[in-house]
Amino acid sequence: MGELLRIALPMVVSQGTFAVMIFTDRYFMSQIDPVHMAAALGGGVASFFSFCFFSGVLSYGNATAAQYLGAGERHKCPKVVSQGMIMTVMSLPFLTLITFLVAGIFEVMGHEPEQVSLERTYYLILMAGVLMTLAKICLSSYFAGIGRTYVVMICDVFGLIINVPLCYVMVFGKLGLPALGIVGAGLSTVISSVLALLLYVLFYLRKEHRETFSVMQSFVLDLPILRRFWRLGFPSGLELFLNVAAFNLFLLMFQSYGIAEAASAAIVFNWDILSFVPMIGLNVAVISLIGRFVGARDMRRANEVITVAFAAGLAYSAVLATLYITLRYPLVEVFAPPTGDFTAIRQLSAFMMVGLSSYAMADAIILVSSGVLRGAGDTRWVMIVSVILHWAMLVAQFFIIRVFTLSPKLSWLTFVAMIFAIALVMALRLRGGRWRDPEVLEKVMAE
Repeated sequence: MGELLRIALPMVVSQGTFAVMIFTDRYFMSQIDPVHMAAALGGGVASFFSFCFFSGVLSYGNATAAQYLGAGERHKCPKVVSQGMIMTVMSLPFLTLITFLVAGIFEVMGHEPEQVSLERTYYLILMAGVLMTLAKICLSSYFAGIGRTYVVMICDVFGLIINVPLCYVMVFGKLGLPALGIVGAGLSTVISSVLALLLYVLFYLRKEHRETFSVMQSFVLDLPILRRFWRLGFPSGLELFLNVAAFNLFLLMFQSYGIAEAASAAIVFNWDILSFVPMIGLNVAVISLIGRFVGARDMRRANEVITVAFAAGLAYSAVLATLYITLRYPLVEVFAPPTGDFTAIRQLSAFMMVGLSSYAMADAIILVSSGVLRGAGDTRWVMIVSVILHWAMLVAQFFIIRVFTLSPKLSWLTFVAMIFAIALVMALRLRGGRWRDPEVLEKVMAE
């Protein structure tokens, strides 16, 4: 538990900074009006959808670096970063095409014209800084993989300290600046990401780190490592892309119910982020430790990681589930605008908060189980099962929302059921033990 928490707690703080940045952006938008808040959710989710495949691939640098560290091949760890940066640069033409295609999706989904304009503006600003975001993901995954998660925490907290006050100043027009609204929210996010990336680079080039990991000899194209990185990272990237696509399309369809439903979704997923995203820190720590022990072929220690990870994740999520169910109305009221009728939004949001509290512990099971499986290289199976369940949910949502025009409450219950289904299937795979077969692990480590 001590070793897990040493890696996990800085990552929980790091992921928490990301959650707080999104939360404050949408809170500031809610103080303008519900349309701005809904647009921040739609544009933000569309942005993540646009680069999530590349993010998923690069994030596997965590497991890849950890596996090399566990195998005693320390000099290969920074080469993972070099191959990741090569892939980042190569992604630019694809990201440009994706941005062009996705920018028109908001109008197609039937959103209000005012919301469409705001969503597109916010989306385009975020995509302008996407290469910096991917480079940051590459470095943060590497530092997590070698167990130096404190570096990730310091850099991301620094980004938060820059982002929140800058966002406030630019959104509301303080310190002599014009009030930029949602444009200010987007620009502040990009600026803080660039500054955080520069801090990552400083840590990467520190003398102690350069000498320990032979960093200056790592700036080369290493095809065996690149192929292995791509082979194991591709399923993770494709899974993330298809799952986020399914979630994004569900969210866009749900928002087509109307402004009240769109604002309710924004409120509930804001609170969801504050519970789910910090638990991603636990997921990152599990991937790092499992990857290290798989590289060292020490499955006894891997079993210990599984036990303590479930204990920590379920305890944390149980506390949040209790808070969400008992304080759902006060939590919803946080996002009440200064003027206007909030009744419909309040009632639907409170109902959706009950669903959020019910699947919080299922999220913990998913994140721990998938972290173990990814750390052990079982990325293809995780991708296939997760994608099938997400897209089955999306098909059901299409009939609920578009074909039969059933209630938003039924749509939300269907989404909750999908979370439980994924948790059950992941837990069964973990219990089955196929992923720990020695022959399977040898194939994972092969370049």
